[in-house]
Amino acid sequence: MKFIAESINTSIERIKEAVAEGDSNYIKRLAVKLENAGASYIDLNCGTRIGDEVEKMTWLVNQVQEVSKLPLCIDSPSPEVIERGLSLAKNRKQPIINSITGEKKRMDAIIPMIGKYKAKVIGLLLDDQGMPASAIDRIRIADNLIPALLGAGVSPDDIIVDPIVRPIGTGDTAGLEVFDAIRAIKERYPEVHFSIGLSNISHGIPVDEMTNHAFMIMCILQGLDYCIANVLDERVRGYALVAEALTAKDPYCAKLLKGFRKGYFPETQNYLDF
Repeated sequence: MKFIAESINTSIERIKEAVAEGDSNYIKRLAVKLENAGASYIDLNCGTRIGDEVEKMTWLVNQVQEVSKLPLCIDSPSPEVIERGLSLAKNRKQPIINSITGEKKRMDAIIPMIGKYKAKVIGLLLDDQGMPASAIDRIRIADNLIPALLGAGVSPDDIIVDPIVRPIGTGDTAGLEVFDAIRAIKERYPEVHFSIGLSNISHGIPVDEMTNHAFMIMCILQGLDYCIANVLDERVRGYALVAEALTAKDPYCAKLLKGFRKGYFPETQNYLDF
């Protein structure tokens, strides 16, 4: 499992304040914490900065790269902002574009950047018809978006499909639609990858962390191998390691044991000790 750290996002009040005030010390310390916590990528999103998003993305990229060697995930609805972030990303490893969709205008803007910057790309399964309501809708969009990317010369290994997670509180089949979509798309395109925005599933319900953990494990069973999540929650990483071991993705539990030594598993409570 490759975790994309979600924490540097100006929709979060503390990050919004740090970016507005130019608090480089806070952003740098957070980037170091995310790297030490086991993130594979750091997502950077300043989409709430209407009017100066390009400037703030430039600032964020520079601050984070001063202290972290992790590749970046440049996250914005604006192609201009994405290109600025990619142009500054140092070629340690491939950056990720977050994201392309099945919308024609978005595809026309983003596809040229993938090859230009040798980037991976997250493909959100929405198109000009809007948000998908069912697994069938998601599969239909994937059957348009993935061939378009492959036809443009994008390697399947550089395509990360995001089936779009709706909150379970808005419809009781929200989880099932994602499971069915991942499984079906993986059968059609076995070499592409899959990611979710983990916290979306629990939005608006009180048992958010437990819901997130259970949902991630069930998605791993379908083929999930990337996840945008709070990597500072060691339980997320621990549950992912266990799920991968149980699905034959971790020979001899080597990664699980390494994660245990790193402290990814909180101390187990002795329920007989009372």
